[in-house]
Formats: sequence, structure tokens, C-alpha cells
Amino acid sequence: MQKSPPERLDRKLLVLAGTLLIGAIASLLDSTIVSVALNDIGRELHASETALSWVNTSYLLTLALVTPLVGWAVDRFGDKRMWMFALVVFLAGSVLCGLAWSVESLIAFRVLKGVGGGMVLPMVQAILAQAAGPKRFGRVMSLVGIPGQLAPIMGPVAGGLIIDTAGWRWVFFVNVPVILVALALAFRVLPPSGERRDTRVDRVGMLLLPPGMVALVYGFSRVRDVSQLTDPFTLGVLAAGLGLVAGFCVHSARSADPLLDVRLFRSRVFSTSSALILLHGVAIYGTLFVLPLYYTRVLGHDSSTTGWLLAPQGLGMLIGISLAGALTDRYDPRTLVLGSTVVAALGTVAFTRLAERPDDLLLGLSLGVRGLGLGIIGVAVITTAYRDIPADRIARGTVLIAVGQRLGASFGTAVVALLLSVGLSAASAGPAPAGEATAYGETFWWILALVALMLLPALLMPPRPPEEPQDQEQDQDQEQDQKQDREADRR
Repeated sequence: MQKSPPERLDRKLLVLAGTLLIGAIASLLDSTIVSVALNDIGRELHASETALSWVNTSYLLTLALVTPLVGWAVDRFGDKRMWMFALVVFLAGSVLCGLAWSVESLIAFRVLKGVGGGMVLPMVQAILAQAAGPKRFGRVMSLVGIPGQLAPIMGPVAGGLIIDTAGWRWVFFVNVPVILVALALAFRVLPPSGERRDTRVDRVGMLLLPPGMVALVYGFSRVRDVSQLTDPFTLGVLAAGLGLVAGFCVHSARSADPLLDVRLFRSRVFSTSSALILLHGVAIYGTLFVLPLYYTRVLGHDSSTTGWLLAPQGLGMLIGISLAGALTDRYDPRTLVLGSTVVAALGTVAFTRLAERPDDLLLGLSLGVRGLGLGIIGVAVITTAYRDIPADRIARGTVLIAVGQRLGASFGTAVVALLLSVGLSAASAGPAPAGEATAYGETFWWILALVALMLLPALLMPPRPPEEPQDQEQDQDQEQDQKQDREADRR
């Protein structure tokens, strides 16, 4: 029986996707573009390494805390209203960040910016899923996802060029024309919001999880040396954070409609995948905090050069993501993650020798190898995470995965900043910049250990069960459908 040809991606849908993409570009680049500006920000605002880490950590943590509320907000107020609201908040946060007069004000404005940025990407998926329908959603998301894959490459490069040309404040001001265009197009292109639905929000979860996560990250950031582990205020903040998060886990396990459904962690596949997703974020964003500071402060490179020196990791990730689809179909994800973790670890080794001033070419090649391993891991792990999720709980699993990615990024930045701060304090008695280079190299030993730690959940991940003959026939049908989709797109 001949199958009907796939539905075309009509002009109206492509215009909608392009409109949403313009609004999403600024948010996609923001997490990486600011990394190159940290040295200039620290010098002008007289900020320490720990304070600088909060410029990124506050934004990434806010993204994680806002994500679970997006679905409720869209149901309650409508997708067009919430899209415009998210863009306006992101625009206001960008302008205020560019006008910041101290590192404390910049951190506060980054939180505001994160409220808008945290809504943007989940809403792109929600609006396109409704407009495209299940038969066209995969193809339209593959088009929209291309800038997301290029963001780790373009972010540092664009940031470096902007800083050297106009100064670090324009890293934030550059968002203004982009968001204004996105608002104008959204006003004209997006269909009116439908009827509002009076949906419930998990108020108890809201009172427990967000304050708990903020308390944990803040308390941990206060530990700058061993002596502060006994500081009563720091211990109180950490204890309060642990108590709130533990209380949320108990509440979520009993609630019918929790903010985050922790019952999904009962699946060994999902729990091990989630641990890998968290560590994956630590490995990527921890490096994006340390390396720009090393290149600018120790080696004396300008921002443009630093951006280009960071690009190989993004390029390696792009290659890894491109290869991962075929590899995950051919190999057991557990084997793939184990092998890719070894590759990522090998790509990290050269950075533990920073005190010896390795050649920039060697570091660039190592970053590319590192990115290749991390790119494959990211796709393989997320694909595996969905394996045991029931169909009626996929939406909740998606939210939990997104939160895990963003928590890993925020905690990764905070952890690595703490380790670097401790190392620099210990090295301050030695000659500079030799002592600084040693501190950066020692920090990468910890990053290498965190990458190697991914081996543990990978080993605990259950192997993929063998496919039944019926499953193989379905896979062949899907491959045939994909070929027809590509032929239809070409036509």
C-alpha cells in the first residue's frame, strides 16, 4: 500500500517559525556570548571571580526555575500574550544589564533577563507544535534547531568582536534591535491567543523548590576556602536549601499535579540519564567560565582572539550532534556514552597543563575533541531519557530534562568558579602570572574529574533491549517516511 506524501511546510508555517526564531536567537546566544565579556566586566566593576560567576549563574539558574511555569502560563494567559511578555522582559533586562553600575546590579538584572529568556525556548516548541501538528513538527524543529547548534560557536566569536569594537555593555545592548524586530513581527504574524484556561499551579512546589535551589547555589558560592565550611550563616543557608528541596521531593511524590514530577526518577533509565544531563551541563559551562578568563588574564589575548580560541569546542559539539543521530541508532547508548566520555576526558587533559603554557593550537584541537565527545553524549543521553517515559507523561519528562540541563549549567559555573577562586587565593603568594596559570590548570583537574564522573551513571544505565521484529519493521517504515519527507522538502 502506497503511503500518502508528507504534508508540506507551507509558507505560513515557515513565516511563523522564522518569526519565533528571531526572538529565540538572542536567548540562544546569551549564555555563551557573555562568557567572553567576563574579564572586561570584572575589571570595570571591580568584581572577584566568585562574583563574576554569578553573572552567568544567576541567569542560568533563573532559566531553570522559570521553565516549569511556562506550560501553566501559556494555558492561563495565552501563547501570544506570553510570547510578547517574555520578549519585553528580556528586552528590559538587556537594557538594564547594559546600564549596570556594579556587579550586584548586573546580577540582579541578569535574573530579570532570565525570567524572559527562560520562557522563550519552551514557548517556541509549544507554539510550533500546535501550528505544525505531529506530522510536520519534527521537520520544522530541525530547521529552527540549526541556530541552537551554532550558538556555542557564534556566541564567543560575536561577543569578542562586539567587546573589542564597542565595549562589554554592547553585548547586552545588541539584543535591543533584534527583540524590537521580533516584537513587531510577532504582533503581526502570531495568531491571537485562544481562550484562557483556568489551570492550577503547584503553589506548594513554588514555595519549596525555587527558594531551595537559590539557597543551595548561594550558600555554596560563599565557600571560598575550607574555613568558611564552618561559617554559621553559610551552613544555615545550605541546610535551609537542602530542607526545602527535600520537602519538595516529598511533596512532588504525593501530589497529583506537581511542579516537577520526581516520580519519573523511579525509572533507572531516566534517573541515570538525568544524572548525565546534569554533569553534561557542568562540563560545558564550567569550561566556558574558566577559559575566557585564562586567555585574557594570563595569556593577555583580546576579546576577539579569545572568542575564536573558544570556537573549536562549539564546532566539535556541532560535529558530534550531527553524528549522534546515526550513532544512537546503531550502537547501545550506554556504550556510546562511555566511549564519548573517554573522548571528552582526553580532550580535557591538555588543559590540566596550563602552567606549562601549551600551544594555542594544541588547546584548540583539544577543545574540538572535547566538544565532539560532549556533543555525542548530549544527544545520546536525551534520546535514552525518553525510553521509559509513558506517552502521557512525556511533557513532564521534557520539563524535567530542560530543568536538569539548566541546573547543570548553573551549578557547573558556580562549582568551577569556587574551585578557581580557592586556587587563585592559594597561588597569590607565588609569582604572577605563573601562579595564576597553575591555579587555572589545577581547576581543570577538577573539571576532568567531573567529566570522568559521567562514567558512573553511564555504567549504571541499563542496556537497550534488543528490537523485536515488529520494531525493526517500524524503523524501516520510519526511514522510508524520512526519505519521502526529504524528497518533498527538496521539491
